[in-house]
Amino acid sequence: MKIEDVQVIVSSPTRNFVTLKIRTSDGVIGLGDATLNGRELAVASYLRDHIGPLLIARDPSQIEDTWNYLYKGAYWRRGPVTMAAIAAVDMALWDIKGKVAGLPVYQLLGGASREGCLAYTHATGADMPELIDSVHRQLELGYRAIRAQSGVPGLDGVYGIGRSDDVDYEPAGRGARPSEETWDTSAYLRHIPSVFEQLRNQFGHELPLLHDAHHRLTPQQAARLGKDLEPYDLFWLEDVTPAENPSALRLVRQHTTIPLAIGEVFNSIWDAELLLREQLIDFIRCAIVHAGGITHVRKIWSMAELYQVRTGSHGPSDVSPIGLAAALHMGLSAPNFGIQEHMRHQPLVDEVFRHAYRFDDGYLHPGDEPGLGISLDEELATRYPYECAYLPVAHLPDGTVHDW
Repeated sequence: MKIEDVQVIVSSPTRNFVTLKIRTSDGVIGLGDATLNGRELAVASYLRDHIGPLLIARDPSQIEDTWNYLYKGAYWRRGPVTMAAIAAVDMALWDIKGKVAGLPVYQLLGGASREGCLAYTHATGADMPELIDSVHRQLELGYRAIRAQSGVPGLDGVYGIGRSDDVDYEPAGRGARPSEETWDTSAYLRHIPSVFEQLRNQFGHELPLLHDAHHRLTPQQAARLGKDLEPYDLFWLEDVTPAENPSALRLVRQHTTIPLAIGEVFNSIWDAELLLREQLIDFIRCAIVHAGGITHVRKIWSMAELYQVRTGSHGPSDVSPIGLAAALHMGLSAPNFGIQEHMRHQPLVDEVFRHAYRFDDGYLHPGDEPGLGISLDEELATRYPYECAYLPVAHLPDGTVHDW
């Protein structure tokens, strides 16, 4: 059996997704997610113009060899475009291997370590009444863990606040340029501790609550926030400072015992190595689609296990159902699984990407269909062509560009 055809499908059923479709000489189809929010066409070109031709006539069963061929053979390594492209190939090959074996991918990874993957979702509100209502809605849907994001008095737009009752909150708009927001760190640091004080008063201490600072703080500011939030017993505090400088987490770790999660922008084990080895974080957040696929993320998670770091795979709505399925197959099997982010896709996305995974009583399960358990309705997908869309850009009150 050889790889016979490689196709790249870019569609926008409410938002943009890049899907890789690999077909073997025996007619087996494998699907991979290559979505890179705001830079989708760069990955599509990388796959279509550079990787796709290299895959023709290769043996699809040689997943590890193909991964190294694409990573080492290009000379230029890492980076989100390269690693998302390699991840798509990797997912598709695991999908094929599972279909040939007649087994779900998690069985090929060693079988289930648990009955389901604990999931958290997002609750948002421009003010406290809206946020409290949002938490109630998510609890009614069955979630057992909630990430809470609140508006900040004096700021018109804040990361993580939805525009309506749906869970999508970015991109804020489609068009040739990104939207722009004003950010005030001091106002945020003054406000957020009171948010979690009110949430604990309303919902008690048994509900796991999470919060995302989204890379916006200096190490000193992050240490202050962690210390201020300790009384409210968060499940984790996420992305407290930009991830480019992992040693910055040493200062944060010295000043707070709050659990720290980081890694959604990581592309390889080299991004995470110091954080894991020095136990500077408690949860590793890398997304399967942005960190080289199942083959490479397994290595990151195995290293994390050595240092008692658990997984918390990135799962926003810009990761397609294929990428979420891959994360669930890994999460069901990994001994150090922690929690899985789950932003529900819009109904149209679920029509385009039919999936075997399911959500029930706070837990996700990848299902037991062979492979990843995802099928693509190509005819429906082609009805929704790509639309230019960017992530927002943040500015400080004086106009300085800041981390979004």
